[in-house]
Amino acid sequence: MSGILSEPLDILGRLLAPEGKQNPYPLYEEMRAHGPVVTIAGVHTFITGYAECAQALREPRLLSTDAAVQDQRLQGWREHSSWRWLTRNMLFSNDPDHDRLRRFFGNAFSARRVAEMRSLVQELAYDAVRHVATLGAGGQVVDLVPEFSFRFPMAVIGRLLGVPEADQLGFREAIGDITSALEPVRDPRELERGDAGMDLLAEYLTTLIARLRETPGPDLTSGWIKALDEGAEITEEELLANFMLLLVAATEAPQDLLSNTVRLALEQPAHAARLRENPAFVESFVKETLRFDPAVQVLNRVASEDLDFFGARVTAHSPVTLLIAAGNRDPRRFDNPLVFDPARPDNQALTFSAGGHYCLGAALACMSAEVVLPLLLRSLPELSLAGDATFRVQVVQRGHEHLPVTTN
Repeated sequence: MSGILSEPLDILGRLLAPEGKQNPYPLYEEMRAHGPVVTIAGVHTFITGYAECAQALREPRLLSTDAAVQDQRLQGWREHSSWRWLTRNMLFSNDPDHDRLRRFFGNAFSARRVAEMRSLVQELAYDAVRHVATLGAGGQVVDLVPEFSFRFPMAVIGRLLGVPEADQLGFREAIGDITSALEPVRDPRELERGDAGMDLLAEYLTTLIARLRETPGPDLTSGWIKALDEGAEITEEELLANFMLLLVAATEAPQDLLSNTVRLALEQPAHAARLRENPAFVESFVKETLRFDPAVQVLNRVASEDLDFFGARVTAHSPVTLLIAAGNRDPRRFDNPLVFDPARPDNQALTFSAGGHYCLGAALACMSAEVVLPLLLRSLPELSLAGDATFRVQVVQRGHEHLPVTTN
C-alpha cells in the first residue's frame, strides 16, 4: 500500500459497488483509518469504532427510521409497500411505539421460553441434517444455503408462528427480496423488488391470521391474535407488520449465521474436529462467527437534533450509519481482530444491536446454531466445500448466495 489515505467519499462509493459488497472488510479498515467517527461533507456520519457504535445504539437522540424520519429522508417512500410495512414494525419504530410493541411481543422470546423451545429445535435440526445427507448421497453437490441454512431456521420460526410446513419453503425468494429494501437507495424504483416480496408476504399472512383467528392453534400467533381481540394495546396492522418482521428476521439472519459457521468450520478443519468432539466449544465458535463475519453489517440512525458525538458535530436530521461489522473488528476492543479466534475472551459483538433495540430473537438464533452445527459435522464427517462460496450483492444484510458442499 502507498500509505496515502483514500477519501471517505471514495471509500463509500467502493463499498456500495458490487465488488465492495462481496468483501467489504478491507474498505471498513480504510474508513477506520480516518477515525472511529467519520463525517462526510458535514451531512452524513459513519461510525467504525466499537465503543462509538455501542453508544450510538443506546443514544435516544439517534432515531430509527420510522415514518416521521422517512418523510424527511426519502421523497415518495409512502408509495412503496416495502417501507410502508417496515415503518409499522418494532425494528423501525421509536418510543413510545417501540417500547409498546416490544412489551407485547417480547415475552415470547424470553430466556425461559427459548429454553423450552430446545426440544423442538433439536427435532427440526435432525430433520435438516437428514435432508442434507439425502441430497448429498452418491457424491452430489448440495447448495447449503437453500437446503440447510434457510430451511432449518424457517422450519423453527414457521412452527413457532403457525406457518404450515407445506408453505414455508415458498417464502425464500420473497424474504430475500424484502431484505433488498434495506439497502441504500438512490432511486425509489430500487424498492420495487422489495415491494413485490412484501406484498406477497402481507397477502399470505393476512389470510393466515384470519384462519388462526377462526381456528387457533398452540402457536405464538394464535396467542397474539387472542390478546389483540381481548383489547391488548396493539392494532391489527401492527400485528401483521411484526408477524412479517419476525418471519423475515428469524430466517434471513440465522440463514447467514449458519452458512458462515459451516464455511468457517470447513475452512479450518481443526475447528471442525473440535466441534465434533467437544459440544462445549460450539458456543464460543458461534460467538466468534457473529463477531468476525456478521449477517447484519450496517445499521442506520438519524439525528433528532444537533449533537456532539465523540467530538464530531452531527446535525439535526442527518443520517448516521453504524458500520457494525467494522466495530466488531475494532483493534481498540479486540486483540488481533482480523483473526478468527473462538478462544477470544470477553467476546461481545454488536451484531444483535444493543440497548432497547437488542434483537428479540438473539437467544433463539444462537441456541439453534449451537444445536445444529455440531450435529451436521458429526453426522457428515466428510462434509467439505465443493467450490467457491459466493455472497449476495448486499451490504446491510450480507450473506452467502451459494455455499456448495459434498457430503462424502
